[in-house]
Amino acid sequence: MLALLGDYTIQTVAMGAALLGISSGVLGCFAVLRKQSLLGDTLSHAALPGICIGFLIAGSRDIGTILAGALVTGAASALVVLLLTRMSRLKTDAALGIALSVSFAIGVVLLTHIQGGGNASQGGLDSFLFGQAAAILRGDLWIMGGVTLSALALVGLLWKEFKLVSFDPGFATSLGLPVVALEVAMTTMVALAVVVGLQMVGVVLMTAMIVAPAVAARQWTHSLGGMVTLAALFGTMAGVSGAVISATVRGLSTGPLIVLAISAIVLISLVLAPGRGLAWASLRRRRDRRRLAGRQVLSTLYGLAAEHGDQGYRAELGALDTFHGTPTRQTLQQLERRGLVAPVTHAPETTPHWELTKAGFAEARRIDDAPEGDDR
Repeated sequence: MLALLGDYTIQTVAMGAALLGISSGVLGCFAVLRKQSLLGDTLSHAALPGICIGFLIAGSRDIGTILAGALVTGAASALVVLLLTRMSRLKTDAALGIALSVSFAIGVVLLTHIQGGGNASQGGLDSFLFGQAAAILRGDLWIMGGVTLSALALVGLLWKEFKLVSFDPGFATSLGLPVVALEVAMTTMVALAVVVGLQMVGVVLMTAMIVAPAVAARQWTHSLGGMVTLAALFGTMAGVSGAVISATVRGLSTGPLIVLAISAIVLISLVLAPGRGLAWASLRRRRDRRRLAGRQVLSTLYGLAAEHGDQGYRAELGALDTFHGTPTRQTLQQLERRGLVAPVTHAPETTPHWELTKAGFAEARRIDDAPEGDDR
């Protein structure tokens, strides 16, 4: 493994994947919180015509010109979305869908035109669709790093404003903040994240890198700062692990492996995240069902005791089962472990009977006297 990590190409790909994870993780948080998860998909597809225009301007696969073109068309597409939502009755999802399909169609037309033009340097240009991590050079890392640092610096500079606009844009407007300008800035940052990942995972898969780290991080924390930090960490983990696995197993592309890695992190987060994970939700529902069943059995025993004027009234197990329409033995045993009921005999009957203890009678009376809806 150490020898593998010492390889120059693998180091380059891993560093590029780490930069991708950091930028997409941090910037994707704002898109997810603003309920614009489709924005990453729109901007990544809108980058394709920019890639083609950058190639046509440079006449070769100059990464700087290509990424600049992708940024320009991505930002232009985002501007179109903002104009459509603010100047028409279209909702955000409809505007995003229009921008995505139109821009990608333009990109495919331009790509077909380039491929039919006979320019020898256009070879491999279509790799931007699905990414080609192995083609990344150390010089490309400087561009990716510059874009990432610029985006992170902007986030740090406008942290409070971005936070307010993401959670309560109406209140931000009432404070006099330039909400439209801030939304444009946030959208441009997402476009920057897309540009960073184009060569690594490509146009088609880039949307996963915008959404997935933020979704995974949201499961583990309640604060924006924690979410942004975790999203950057998850994105980096997925990027580096995908690069290493791709280098270890021949024939596997880096981009799809990175997306699969972050998808695995999302799945683990959705299942195991404390408080929000599906496993915790299942345990909470089971605990609530047990608590409700215990309260119902206690109330039944209390009602029988009150009706017969005997605090130690002995209720027959079969009668309790019939009254509740379900077996109650397990619930009674749980209440017994809490010291609220006790098994007793009731001669000459041989069937199991149960009675409230002093603590159980007090608890049942508290439940009976509690206001309706109070489950304390």
